[in-house]
Amino acid sequence: MRIENWDHYFMAMAKLAAARSGCNSRPTGAVIVKNLRIIATGYNGTISGKEQCSDHGDKYCLRREKGMDDKGNAKYQDCPSIHAEQNAINQVARLGGVNLQSADIYCTLQPCIFCLKNIASVGIKNIYFELPYASDDPIRDLHWSMKAKEYGIHCTLVSLPPYVKGLIFDIICHETSARRIM
Repeated sequence: MRIENWDHYFMAMAKLAAARSGCNSRPTGAVIVKNLRIIATGYNGTISGKEQCSDHGDKYCLRREKGMDDKGNAKYQDCPSIHAEQNAINQVARLGGVNLQSADIYCTLQPCIFCLKNIASVGIKNIYFELPYASDDPIRDLHWSMKAKEYGIHCTLVSLPPYVKGLIFDIICHETSARRIM
């Protein structure tokens, strides 16, 4: 058995990228794909070489230590992390750049409005995400959807089916090059 659906494959890769996240609050991952080839991966965390929240233990969050709530955009002022989508886009630029026009991005979480604007500005046309952003603000949600449509970005929810999760678990837990059939 193998992962035959490309959306499932790339979403699984985004989830694997999230395992590198330095954010204890909400680890996320992203994979930029063009012509069915991975161009870059990203995860949320601080910029290279800077201390991660996870360096202080698995319950530490700088924003929560400072008593900041999760409402509004002020939370981004003090949070040391950048988002997975921005990290992936930055990786493309850092490694010499690739034209991302008509590329796709797979994200474990629906991008924020700032990442949506960055995604649109580099020419990515499709966003695939596993979880919608848990918002209690219907105006925010409507605004996000309107902006995505205005930017010409198609959005698709992609969930990994149980057989894919089971296959990944099996591969991770066993030696992949060991003979299985005698």
